[in-house]
Amino acid sequence: RALNLAKKRKLIATVPGVELLQENNVRTGFIEVEEYEAIRRALPEHLREMITFFYCTGWRKSEVIGLAWSQVDFENGIVRLEVGTTKNSEGRSFPFSVLPMLEESLRRQWKRTQALGREKSKMAPRVFWHGLGKPIKDFRGAWKKAVRNAGCPKKLVHDFRRTAVRNLDRSGVSHSVAMKLVGHRT
Repeated sequence: RALNLAKKRKLIATVPGVELLQENNVRTGFIEVEEYEAIRRALPEHLREMITFFYCTGWRKSEVIGLAWSQVDFENGIVRLEVGTTKNSEGRSFPFSVLPMLEESLRRQWKRTQALGREKSKMAPRVFWHGLGKPIKDFRGAWKKAVRNAGCPKKLVHDFRRTAVRNLDRSGVSHSVAMKLVGHRT
C-alpha cells in the first residue's frame, strides 16, 4: 500500500514486485453449550444476560455493548442495529421472540433495568450495564477469569459469532440467513 501511494504521488517511478506471505489467521473456535453455561455461571451477575445475548445472536462486542433499549422492540420481538452502527454499516434485525432463551434473558434484563430506574430515579439507556447503572465498557478481565474458572481458558468472546451461526444452522435456519442475522458477509 505504501509503495502504491508513493508511486501515485510520484515519489517513486515503479512499484517493485513484492511477494506476499500466505495468511493463516482463520478463527475456528466454537463454544459448546456446556462451556457457555459454565462460563455464564463463572461471570459476575451483571454480565450473565449479556453473555446469553452473545451466545444467541453472535453479534460483535461493540454492537452488544452499545445496544440501547430503544433498539429492543418487545412488542414485535426484534432487536435491531441501525444503518451505520455496524462494522459493514448495514443495519440488521434479530427476531429474539423465536429463541425463548434470548427472549427470557432480555426480559430479565429489562426487569433489572426497571428496578434500577426505580431505585436511582433514572433509567439506564443501555441494555447491558454494571451494578451502578453505568454502561459496560470493557469486561476482558472478568471474561479471562470466567473462562479460566470454567475450564476453557482459550475461548474468546469472538467465538460466539461462529457458534451462533452454527446453532442457527442446526435449528433449521438457512446458512445464508444465519450469516445475515449474525452480520457475516462471508
